[in-house]
Formats: sequence, structure tokens, C-alpha cells
Amino acid sequence: MKSTDKLYYTYRSRKGAVGFQIERRSLHVIAGLSAAVLIAIVVGAGLGNRMISPIEVLLHLFGAGSGEYEFVLGTLRLPRIAVSLLVGAALGIAGSILQGMIRNPLASPDIIGITGGATVAAVAFITFLGGSVSIKLLPVASILGAFVVSAAVYALSWKNGVTPIRLVLTGIGLAAGMGALTTMMLVIGPMSSATQAYIWMTGSVYGVTWRQVYTILPAVGLLLPAALYYARSLGSQELGDDVAGGLGVRVQRHRMMLLLISVVLAGTAVSVAGAIGFVGLIAPHLARRLVGRPFGSQLAVSALLGGLLVFLADLIARTAFYPKDIPAGVFTAGVGAPFFIYLLFRSRKRA
Repeated sequence: MKSTDKLYYTYRSRKGAVGFQIERRSLHVIAGLSAAVLIAIVVGAGLGNRMISPIEVLLHLFGAGSGEYEFVLGTLRLPRIAVSLLVGAALGIAGSILQGMIRNPLASPDIIGITGGATVAAVAFITFLGGSVSIKLLPVASILGAFVVSAAVYALSWKNGVTPIRLVLTGIGLAAGMGALTTMMLVIGPMSSATQAYIWMTGSVYGVTWRQVYTILPAVGLLLPAALYYARSLGSQELGDDVAGGLGVRVQRHRMMLLLISVVLAGTAVSVAGAIGFVGLIAPHLARRLVGRPFGSQLAVSALLGGLLVFLADLIARTAFYPKDIPAGVFTAGVGAPFFIYLLFRSRKRA
């Protein structure tokens, strides 16, 4: 029998106020993925129509560059890479929370309609308020749209409680309705706004600036620690509401907080990059394969994997078909749709 000390890394502050325990395997996976993210930033910034060596990229990052690549790196590529990583992280965390909270592997922000609600709100903002209200309020509109739809899904799924399968089916139906509303607004809206709004339907980080980075960075930076704080509650909820309540978990309060965290992350991601689909579905599944069931490790790994997925999709989008710039959402959907069908088929075999 293996020693517990060899399987886990334990940290506790001197006064005992802060402490955590993590599997060493999970710690190694997180460290490896973090290194992969750093490599992606350096290598990805150098790839494109104009190739730049990793050394030049590193010199630029540390402020020692010659200035020759200031525009290409500082204005075009690095903001795009940062946004893709942060958007993927936000969607990965949101998907991991939903799958753990609903106890259904098919749950994700786009599958149950949260992304669709954020997209409808964003497109409505662009179509009807774009010329009269500051564009800086777009994230607020997206988050409100995501929250309204998530509340509707929860309410319509309620029948002496909420069962996971009923919630997922209700979400799929509302997601289809949100897609129809988005299409209707594109048709009836002015042509000038329809072109801009179409980006939100496909999902793209083309043309982003550091302003978008500063929009999503606080959401991920603040809500990931908050999600990790509630990770233990997620693990208890997986045993059922009665058992979780017996363990001292305030189930309804924690569930509402977790849903709020997921909605804000998904809404902010959509406001920055549009409806990039299936990242919140794929990343948590891959995370469970790598680190198992501990939700704290799942959340961290889902964030890193989600960021890498969107980064790779955008890297292919801007390099493989140059001079065309394909939306990153096309590639995530191309991978995610077959993966979703596979999950449905596997669930049917187990039923």
C-alpha cells in the first residue's frame, strides 16, 4: 500500500489559516500544462506570415527587443494570444463547474444555452444600442443575457426538484431558441451592425486589442480562486444533496454561487470572443482523464486545457489559410460536434 505522503502534497500556513492538499500527479499535470502555455505564448507569437524567432519574442517580452517587431508582436499577435488563452480558460472553468454541479457530462455553457443567451444579448446590444451606448458596456449586456437564460433553464427544469437530464434537455431547447433570435436580429437589423454581429455567432479573436485582455483578465483572475474555494462543495454535491447537506454543505447557496461564477465567466468570454462552442464541453472531459475526480484539480486543468484549445484553434485559423482569417469557433465546433455525438453514443450504451 502506497504511503499517503507520496501521493499528496500538503501545504498549511504557520498559523493554520490557509491550507490545501493536492495529489502529486495533479500537481505534475498542472505544472506540465503551465509550461505548455508558456511555450505556446513564445512559439505562437513567432508564427505567422512574418516568422519571428523565439529569441526575438522573449527579448520583446522582457523589454529588450530592438523594436523591429513592436507592431507585429505588441499590437497584433500577443493580445490575440492572451485573449484566446483567457477565453478558453473561462469557458473551461465554466464547463467544469456545470458538469460537476449538474452531475451530467453533457453540460457546458453552449449546450445548455448560457452562451446562446450571452450571444443574443451581445448581438442585441450591437444591433440596437451600438451607436448610442458605449461599447464598454457590452460585457455587462452579455453577462445579463447569460444570467437570464440560465435562470430560465433552471426554472423550466424544476419539477419537484431538478434532474440532470431534464436540465440538459431544457437547455438544448433554449439554446436553439437563442440561435433563432440571434438570426432574426441579424436579418432585421441594419447591414452595418449585422456584419459586426455575425462575429459573435462564429466566435473569433480576430482584431482584439489589449482592451479586451483587460476586460476578461479580472474575471478569470478573480473567479478561478472563487471556483477553487467551492471545489470541495462540488465534490460533496456529487454524492447527492442529502449527503452533501449532512456533511455541512449549504447546497442551495453554494449551487447558486457556482452558477453565478459560471455565468459571469461564460458571459465575459462571449463578450470578448463571441460564441466559441464546445470548449466548455471538451476541456473538463480531458481534465478528468488526466487528474481524475478531485474538482480542485479539475478546475485548474480545465482552465489550462481550455486556453490551449482556443489558442490552437486560433493559431490554425490565422496561419493555415493565410491570407484568410478563419474564425476559431469553426475549428472548435469541428472537433466538438463529433465529440458531443460520441458522448451521446457512450451514454446510450451505458443506459
